[in-house]
Amino acid sequence: MGQPDGFMKFNREMPKTRDPHERIKDYKEIYPPLDHQHVHTQSARCMDCGVPFCHHGCPLGNTIPDFNDAVYRGDWEEAITILSTTNNFPEFTGRICPAPCEASCVLSINNKPVAIEYIEKSIAETAFERGYIKPQPPKHRTGKRIAVVGSGPAGLAAAAQLNKAGHWVTVFERGDRIGGLLRYGIPDFKLEKKVLDRRLKLLEQEGIIFRVNAHVGVNVSAKFLQDEFDAVVVCGGASATRDLPIPGRQLQGVHFAMDFLSQQNKRVAGDRIFSGDVLAGGKRVLVIGGGDTGSDCVGTSNRQGAKSVIQIELLAKPSLTRNEETNPWPLWPMILNTSSSHEEGVDRKWAILTKEFIGDHLNRLAGLKVVDIEWTIGENGKPGFVERKDSERIIPCELALLAIGFTGAEKGGLVQELELELDERGNIKTQHYQTNKEGIFAAGDIRRGQSLVVWAISEGREAARAVDEWLMGESKLESKDESFVKVSV
Repeated sequence: MGQPDGFMKFNREMPKTRDPHERIKDYKEIYPPLDHQHVHTQSARCMDCGVPFCHHGCPLGNTIPDFNDAVYRGDWEEAITILSTTNNFPEFTGRICPAPCEASCVLSINNKPVAIEYIEKSIAETAFERGYIKPQPPKHRTGKRIAVVGSGPAGLAAAAQLNKAGHWVTVFERGDRIGGLLRYGIPDFKLEKKVLDRRLKLLEQEGIIFRVNAHVGVNVSAKFLQDEFDAVVVCGGASATRDLPIPGRQLQGVHFAMDFLSQQNKRVAGDRIFSGDVLAGGKRVLVIGGGDTGSDCVGTSNRQGAKSVIQIELLAKPSLTRNEETNPWPLWPMILNTSSSHEEGVDRKWAILTKEFIGDHLNRLAGLKVVDIEWTIGENGKPGFVERKDSERIIPCELALLAIGFTGAEKGGLVQELELELDERGNIKTQHYQTNKEGIFAAGDIRRGQSLVVWAISEGREAARAVDEWLMGESKLESKDESFVKVSV
């Protein structure tokens, strides 16, 4: 590595964010412009660890020590060449990935890990700035036509790889803009949409065709795709939202988190809102669910001018440090996570069970009845909870946002029309990414269930390789299994 003792000389230091009181006044990203010297110092912390477990932690199999070394030497072109071999969209993952690679960093055994995500974003942005990332249309075309359903991270990755292999790719998106989850699910303060549009322009220049307002299984026949294309890749996401069927669910003011977030993203983009506005301004907001989506609701509520924001979670409050016996390195650390949205203002509460939504005389939400619970290990060895006596109470609120996950693929539309088999979790069942229907493949959350953006990109890449092999008998597209080999540039 560039500096063998760098991990002993330098501490992990992330770039300072904009002041929370100022940044909640807009929807721009919270980080300041890139500092190359800072990135250089942080890359020096990557140690010559022998067996880089960061590879194990990264769903894409990024060759992290290699691009860290290139950054340390100041060779940004080599760095982006290495990174692009395994990751189609480092400008996305460098912003919104929870960085499982950092959890597996060898340095994190007894120190703070290398700032891999920050370095990844820095590589991508420097490469765009210096013109290293350019359209690279394939030199030869196979004549094969492939339809990709869904333009989220899995769909875009599959399309990019299949186009790279020389196939003609058309992406069908049911929304009025391309991007799927990246466009409508992730707030602009985490991923400004100009970053997404920059990449989409490149993909179009490379030959990919995008069709919007094309809801396959609704206004576009799934069988039409079967007839007109040599293969179909379904990347529709796990969009069946998990509901909370408790009394009072029908009250005005109870909404799904994704409806709330997608509306705000449309407002930022200047698009019209055709359904009723879901706004937090001046209201007491209650976010139900403690994950990333719930955190995004917190940040968006504060930007809309919420009177107060409370976030509740069914599980007990995580500890600040790992339990080395039950949660050892290099597993993902089950510890308390405080996001940038939390720093902007929220009252977080744990181990709370929701009982009933309480309404006023006009059928509007006025509060949520809850009870405290205690988690215990039962006689069967499985965790469970019991309600604490005399803890039932009502939390006043005028807006409740359900951020409690998804239950798999939507069962109607395309899935029903093509008679695709589902697994026991409600996801599309596949074997080597191919469904029970010949020539129909699936990837991303619709296949593996609700997951991370980095997993969706990995799924799209692997599915593209499977499609290419099925069509051509072999594939030269990179596989994750091959990404551990050092890249030569």
